[in-house]
Amino acid sequence: MLLAAGFWFGYPELTLLGSAAAIATGYAFAHAAWRPGLSVKRVADPDRVARGEPATMTLTVRNTGRLASASLIAEDRCGARPVAVPLLRLRPGHDTTVSYPVPTHRRGVIAVGPLRVTRRDALGLVSLARSHGDTANVWVHPRIHHLNAVPAGVARSLDGRLDRVPHGTITFDSLREYVVGDELRRVHWRTSAKVGELMVREDLDTSLPQLVVLLDDRVSAHPRESVDETFESACEAAASVVAAAVREDIPVTLQLVSGGGGTGDFLDRLAEAHLHRDGDLLAATTRLRQQRLGDTLVFLTGPGGGAELGLVGALRGSYPAVVVGMFGSTDPTPAAVDGMVVLDAKDGPEFAAEWEGVERW
Repeated sequence: MLLAAGFWFGYPELTLLGSAAAIATGYAFAHAAWRPGLSVKRVADPDRVARGEPATMTLTVRNTGRLASASLIAEDRCGARPVAVPLLRLRPGHDTTVSYPVPTHRRGVIAVGPLRVTRRDALGLVSLARSHGDTANVWVHPRIHHLNAVPAGVARSLDGRLDRVPHGTITFDSLREYVVGDELRRVHWRTSAKVGELMVREDLDTSLPQLVVLLDDRVSAHPRESVDETFESACEAAASVVAAAVREDIPVTLQLVSGGGGTGDFLDRLAEAHLHRDGDLLAATTRLRQQRLGDTLVFLTGPGGGAELGLVGALRGSYPAVVVGMFGSTDPTPAAVDGMVVLDAKDGPEFAAEWEGVERW
C-alpha cells in the first residue's frame, strides 16, 4: 500500500517506507523458512514408574547443520504441559541437554514430545513452527499395596467334593524311568523292585490356586463426581492382587469388563486402562463362564456396580470362590452376598487392609 500510494501520488517518502517494509517482509519469510538441522534424542529415567514416584525426561538436541549457530525458540510437550527448552547460539556440531520432571501424580500413559521449534525473525513479522524428533511414552502404573494372603485353591476329587487348600496339594500322577540327576527320594522302590529298574514317581499339583481379576471399567460403574478416585482405587486393588499372585508363583489372569485380558505385562495394561461407555458386564461374565480361567474370581467395581452383583454371583458354579471389591459406595454393603466375600473400601490402602483381614483364605 505504501509503494502504491507513493508511486501513484508521487511521494518518494512513501515509496522509501514501502521499499523498506517489502525488504523486511521478504527477509522475515526467508529467515523463517530456513530449516535448521537438528537431531533430537530423549531418554526417560525410568520410563515405567508407580503413581507418585519421580521420573525424569532428558532431552538432548544437537545442531547437525554446518552454516551458522541456531538461536531458536523450542518447546517440548509433556502430556498437556509445555516445557520450554533453551536453544541459544547452538553452534554446528554441538548439543545441549535439558532435563525436567515428568508429572506422575496421575496414572496413565504420558506422551512426551515431539519437540516444537519456532523460527522467528528479529522484527517478529513471520513465525514458523516445526516438529523435531519422535514421541516417547512414560507409563505411570497404579500404586501396589502389599498383600500377604491369597485365596485358597480348590482341590477337585473324583467323587465330586471340593476341598479348599491354602497352597495347593501334591498328588501322584505317574511313574517313569530313572534319569541321571533325579533325586533318589523320588524313586518308587516297590515298583523298582518289581520291574528290575529304577522308577521315579511323578507328582502333580492339582489344586494350585488360579486367580482371575475382573476390573470393571464401565462409566456406569463409576457414576459419582469422584469417578477418577474410585476407578483409580480399583486399578490399585487389581495391581495389588495380581502382584501378590505373581510373587507367590500363582497363575493369574487380568480381565477387563470392556474386553481384553491375558497374562502379559499387567501393569502396562492397567496404566492404559480407561473408562468405557460400551462395556457390558453380562457379556464379560458369560465369557468368564465359558472360559473357566481359574477357581477364584476377584471382581473390582465402583458404586454403580452394586446393583449387578447377581451377574457375578452366578459365576460361583464355575468359580467356587468369588471376592468382590467395591469402592466409593455410600450404601451399606453386606459382608457376603450369595456366598461371595464383599470388601467395601474407599481406596486402595483400605482394600488391602480388609483383604488381609479375611479369615477364609
